[in-house]
Amino acid sequence: MRTGDQVVQDLPWKWGVQGKIFIIGGLGYMFDAWDVALNGFLTPLLGTAFQLTPGERGLVGTANLVGMAVGAVGWGTIADRMGRKRAFGLTLLIFALFSALGALSPNWWIFLALRFIAGVGLGGCIPVDYALVSEFSPRKQRGKVLAAMDGWWPIGATLCGLSATLLLPLNGSWRWMLAIMIVPAVLLFWVRRGVPESPIFLARAGREAEARVVIDDLVVRTGATPEPYVIPAVVHDERRQRGLAAAAEQLKLVWRFNPVLTGISWTLFTTVMLVYYAALTWMPSILRAQGMSEYAAFAGTTVMNAVGFLGVVVSVLVVEAVGRKWVIGVTAPLASAALVIFALVLDVPAAALTMIGVFGFLILMAIPVMYAYVSELYPTELRASGFGWASSASRIVTGFTPLIFGSLLWPVLGLPLTFTVLGVVVVAAVLWMAVAAPETRGRELDRITGDEAVVPVVQS
Repeated sequence: MRTGDQVVQDLPWKWGVQGKIFIIGGLGYMFDAWDVALNGFLTPLLGTAFQLTPGERGLVGTANLVGMAVGAVGWGTIADRMGRKRAFGLTLLIFALFSALGALSPNWWIFLALRFIAGVGLGGCIPVDYALVSEFSPRKQRGKVLAAMDGWWPIGATLCGLSATLLLPLNGSWRWMLAIMIVPAVLLFWVRRGVPESPIFLARAGREAEARVVIDDLVVRTGATPEPYVIPAVVHDERRQRGLAAAAEQLKLVWRFNPVLTGISWTLFTTVMLVYYAALTWMPSILRAQGMSEYAAFAGTTVMNAVGFLGVVVSVLVVEAVGRKWVIGVTAPLASAALVIFALVLDVPAAALTMIGVFGFLILMAIPVMYAYVSELYPTELRASGFGWASSASRIVTGFTPLIFGSLLWPVLGLPLTFTVLGVVVVAAVLWMAVAAPETRGRELDRITGDEAVVPVVQS
């Protein structure tokens, strides 16, 4: 007799069922992209408004990204301990509240503090959303679905660029850029209340009756043939920690599960996102330094994000055909190379803008597949926190990239050498993945690595 999670993973895909969760989860991811992309547009405007040095301008992205790193860990742990649904709604509510307060900031330091707290709320969106969507997605379509999730990223980043460009004429435009996101974020929080809890999480948490209600409802709504199934018994451990101790315990479990895979996950996240966030945060400033107007610099960065949507579409089409490892291994190094070429041809505007588009296309082929891949490597008990810790590790490193890039790397090494160094570490990361990590294409969740995660479960 099959288990409940096997039944869920073999259901037919229906847009009115799993597709609804994909859209609601993706909209949250869109706000993550919007907020991260906003750092690049805010940097030159805040530099003028508060008369900031290049190093202080770098803190715009640093405060936000470090907050997201903290949020990825905290919310990933909450999602694995208390449930996906609870974390699913609160992340956006916190983000909306502190974004509104950030738009009212009276000075620079209060602005940084509020951007950090908003980042803590939004930092939970990616690990929580990916865990929830992956656990509702049928096994045969899971790779495409999780890759398609990243299609929301260029949509969010492009909307950010368009709105930032349109708001430039307004007095205090940076405040309006923050404020404009509040209403849709609150509306999405309200919509998320109707999303069911993950049945796979419920089963692993020992909440069998609740898991059966969700599974039976999914079977009926997708038109699948009902069949008997079992919910395996779990071992509860009332000694499990909470709060900061819970996050520390979850980190220990993530590394205990498989140190090699966790090391690969962290390295992939850190190196690939390091390249992307460096470009995303500083591209408007780089183009402005090249003599472009604010409108042209903002528009050029927006083009990079808009072209990235095509990269996501292509990744969705090829991820199940060639596998996760091949897509990441080819596109991530090529994207890094495109950024180096961009720096070399910066004096030729047409060539530079072309390479910006090539970079946007390739990097947003790599990132969605990387997200899908890492979320599949971990078992249900660790999926959100495993992804969250990898995301957090990358954002701790990349969080300081805007500061280091603006005050040290760009001024001292120059753009071509800076981007070359970043590309070398990306190549090293994908080579490690190629030789030491499994392919996850078409395999059942929790049965991919062959390792058993010894994770005690406590009833929430």
